[in-house]
Amino acid sequence: MITEFAPAKINLALHITGQRADGYHILDSLVVFANTGDHIRAELSKKLTLTVAGPQAAALAITENNLCLRAARTMGVTATITLEKNLPVASGIGGGSSDAAATLRALSRLSGKPLPDPATIIALGADVPVCINPRTARMSGIGETVSPLTNALPPAWLVLVNPGVGISTPQVFKALTHRDKTPLKPLPKLKNSTELAAWIAMQRNDLEAPALTLLPEITRVKAALTAQQGCLFARMSGSGATCFGLFDNSFSAHAAATAIKGSQPQWWTADAAILS
Repeated sequence: MITEFAPAKINLALHITGQRADGYHILDSLVVFANTGDHIRAELSKKLTLTVAGPQAAALAITENNLCLRAARTMGVTATITLEKNLPVASGIGGGSSDAAATLRALSRLSGKPLPDPATIIALGADVPVCINPRTARMSGIGETVSPLTNALPPAWLVLVNPGVGISTPQVFKALTHRDKTPLKPLPKLKNSTELAAWIAMQRNDLEAPALTLLPEITRVKAALTAQQGCLFARMSGSGATCFGLFDNSFSAHAAATAIKGSQPQWWTADAAILS
């Protein structure tokens, strides 16, 4: 049996820079991964099957369109796959895409087959290419261009909070009315998490405003993070509704997560380090 980790993907910044004739939006995003996420376990078998377990399993209906099954069919490998679902569904932190990428990696290791070509991978979803090699990267185009950073980000910790409500990415894009079209500012070599927070604050998440029109509770989530001692910056990730708070150390991040869990037990909350 092969096990692959499917880490949460967080967009520290996400600029919408245009829209193609086919309707796909062009973006420029700084993506990091956290040491919290789902797990894929797979072993070769005569029939392709998927079982979902874990604390978020009930929220994920297994259909033929499930990204793990699509990834397996793309690989042409039959296997028994178990998805341990820890990340909330439709939450803006790339759970499904990271699961698909982890499935591709697992089945490649199991079968000895190479990973699919880039065009096949992005056909699974715009976030899947950046999740194939889960490391800090700049993602552009419609997601097909992934450029790992040459300079590592300084150590930093995240508190991730989701209000327990899924939000549709297509609906968020449909509600998008303003496109600034400016790319991310150049990323300098950053000495510490305070400088990282300052750089993030100069960028945007262009999907946050339209997401707020669909789910105003995101404002409460951001406010809860910002109120925590040690929070350097808070923003929504991806198309939402998960928000992140950036912290300087694991102790303040864990204390903040504990406080939010205590005051809002119905919310999904996790503290995690940014993977280097």
